[in-house]
Amino acid sequence: MKSSSIRYILLFLTSLPLQQCKGSFGFIMLSMAERVAIFIDGGNLYRLLKEHNLVPKRHFDHEALAKHLLRRRKLVSQGYYVGIVRDFDGSEKSKKMVESQQKFLAGLESKGFYIERGRIVYDHNIREKGVDVKIAVDLVACAFEDKYDIAVLVSSDTDLIPAVKHVIGMKKTVEYVGFSTKPSIGMTKECSLSNLLLLEDLEKFCS
Repeated sequence: MKSSSIRYILLFLTSLPLQQCKGSFGFIMLSMAERVAIFIDGGNLYRLLKEHNLVPKRHFDHEALAKHLLRRRKLVSQGYYVGIVRDFDGSEKSKKMVESQQKFLAGLESKGFYIERGRIVYDHNIREKGVDVKIAVDLVACAFEDKYDIAVLVSSDTDLIPAVKHVIGMKKTVEYVGFSTKPSIGMTKECSLSNLLLLEDLEKFCS
């Protein structure tokens, strides 16, 4: 998804009346404390974990990661955004991949994550589609509705920069979470602050 498309969506969102913006995350309105919403780009995180041989042979605890990122602040929402695997060829391998992902997502939901589902396009290169747009829309819509004070963004996708800039312009804080071994220069530059995880930090979340 090109950044220009995300900019168009941002313009559309901010033209809507307040009640039309998305608000189905089960947010808890809190006072006297910073309200934190965590947005995890599942595909982006998985690719980085795989590059460091932390998955798939080991289990990665997303709940422990979220607690680590929260740092005693008030959690109002934790979302996991991912392209959904389809049984595109009817093979046994494809069916197992579908079953495995559905089991994984159900496990996340049982731990309090909401799941936003994008698509996976199967052509010359298997790729996700629509995930970055869903994150961008939720970042802006929920900032507009004052659902959070701080957005903790676990993604190195620079296509999200227009949304990040827009949210910061709305006086919200965006905390970029990346890997110290492969940080996104663009996200580090444009976000309010950065939290670059060390490999030793990531090891704590694996079993």
